[in-house]
Amino acid sequence: MKMGRAIALLFVLVIFPAAYGQTQHTVGDSAGWDDTVNYVNWARGKTFTVGDSLVFNYGPSHAVDEVREDDYTSCNTANAISTDSNSPTTISLDAPGTRYFLCPRSNHCGQGQKLTINVVAAATTPSPPSGGGSTPSPPSPGGEDTPPTPTTTTPSSPPPPSGNAATSVGGKMSSVVGLLLVVGAMLGVMS
Repeated sequence: MKMGRAIALLFVLVIFPAAYGQTQHTVGDSAGWDDTVNYVNWARGKTFTVGDSLVFNYGPSHAVDEVREDDYTSCNTANAISTDSNSPTTISLDAPGTRYFLCPRSNHCGQGQKLTINVVAAATTPSPPSGGGSTPSPPSPGGEDTPPTPTTTTPSSPPPPSGNAATSVGGKMSSVVGLLLVVGAMLGVMS
């Protein structure tokens, strides 16, 4: 029984950071992947980070193609990078850069059923500036021993979170709570 608890604890410690660092973005929110949604407005203010994923929910009259920029602009589906017609479709955002998606059915792309996002690298902790933060003044001309005038630097504050921060944290916390409930149930069964 102690071994079961140790394994469950190890599972939580390994999975917890991964669950906290990723966001699942449901494309179009409750409206889903449909030709009535303005995806430019939907994506505005959201931050898409490496490790996140996009979830496309759609009906049988839609599909999802990932395409290159020129095919996105012209709504060309002949050279799709990937195609999926099984909803829900989950796309992992595994590298930084711009990604392009469209619906290949009828004239849906021409009616605006297309999405472009910019995926950014995962945030890293900035290193402190080198040199200690203050620099003494050079000696004054004439050789007098006057004390140097210290130069101080004021640290800058970090940028504010993106407009989607509350949704991201809520989604991450839901995953963590769900994971903890599963582990708690496992511990109850194993004891």
